[in-house]
Amino acid sequence: MISLAAIFLGLSAILYFVHYLIFRDAYHIFIYLLSDLAFLPLEVLIVGVVIERVLEHNEKREKLQKLNMVVGAFYSELGNFLLAYLLNAFENNDEMSRTMNVSGKWMKDDFRKARDYIGGLKIKANARKVDLEGLKFFLKGKRVFLLELLANPGLLENDKFTDVLWAVTHVDEELEARPSLSNLPETDIQHLGGDLGRAFGRLAGGWLEYVEHLQAKYPYLFSLVVRTHPFQENPSAVVKQ
Repeated sequence: MISLAAIFLGLSAILYFVHYLIFRDAYHIFIYLLSDLAFLPLEVLIVGVVIERVLEHNEKREKLQKLNMVVGAFYSELGNFLLAYLLNAFENNDEMSRTMNVSGKWMKDDFRKARDYIGGLKIKANARKVDLEGLKFFLKGKRVFLLELLANPGLLENDKFTDVLWAVTHVDEELEARPSLSNLPETDIQHLGGDLGRAFGRLAGGWLEYVEHLQAKYPYLFSLVVRTHPFQENPSAVVKQ
């Protein structure tokens, strides 16, 4: 950059010198030089700030669209299953289901209230109500998929979804680290309950944001989610009305 700057400055000096040799008019040289320098801050503002912000905004929007596609693949592959699988492990699962029961009539305020509710909960699952061996087997089968997501540099820019991935990956690692999941002491059951609760909370919060995005951008996908999500009594993809 220093060499390039020196070259351009040298070319500018040569051209000004040639101009002086031809016209012998230093007065006009300094007038135009000062005029160009006066316009320079405005040019920096337009090119370096305004245009750059517009391009950055468009690039960020495109990345967000691609990210939401990956988030959708995550919930289709394992996130929705985990939400349904872990829901019954909570004492207040009825209240959680009512609060998270997204319908086609939901507005932004409904999503906000649901996110505030999930974010304010100190969620701790009863690990004894969960088939830990079955969960371990399921997550083991999804391990490559999770690692591929974590290796995606674009996803790491989204802190919330990264937290979801880490919480689920941590549950997988905790279960895999135990040779046996039967006859665990109560202290270990409590520990696993905390890990499961953390994963569920992250999953639920991320799911709400994803579903709200679908409602705004892809109503046909939102319609499927409304019919199949696990927070209703009888989820079914079949259109009945």
